[in-house]
Amino acid sequence: MSAETVEIDDGELIRRSAHDPEQFAALFDRYAQQIHLYAARRLGTQAADDIVAETFLAAFRRRGTYDTSFALARPWLYGIATTLIARHRRQEERLLRALSRTGVDPLPEALDDTVARRVAAQGRERELAGALASLPRGHRDVLLLVAWEDMSYEEVARALDISVGTVRSRLHRARKKARNVLGDEEL
Repeated sequence: MSAETVEIDDGELIRRSAHDPEQFAALFDRYAQQIHLYAARRLGTQAADDIVAETFLAAFRRRGTYDTSFALARPWLYGIATTLIARHRRQEERLLRALSRTGVDPLPEALDDTVARRVAAQGRERELAGALASLPRGHRDVLLLVAWEDMSYEEVARALDISVGTVRSRLHRARKKARNVLGDEEL
């Protein structure tokens, strides 16, 4: 006979971590790899290590402010990571400009999702990097959370502390600008 494992939702883990800080480690186990990949795509592997550490340290320190009625902490953690990434954005923009100039992807394994593979197959990494670098930070954040992290509009809104309407607007504008830069109707 096998015992069924019941997974505790993120909100409950955060609530429990107030009395047992070790409980918070489960959130790290669940999301650290995803957040690392997201940060590495945006800033490079070395900076991603720092972003992950800073994200979970900030989340741990702010866990008392988390609304535990939300079962998933993923948008909250991505929001923290995105804010930290903004602090590193000059490095991100340099990375995208370098990719735009050289066409050499410093993170070939990080670009392992469907969209990136399609773009890579078309040999358009340089153009895509240039298009991403040309976007305002808020638009780029929304586009990358939707495209790379497959977040819903509602999750992106929670992550960035903006309305769903703002997510839709920024995503529309980001796609439109990227289409104009790339001359591509499929984005």
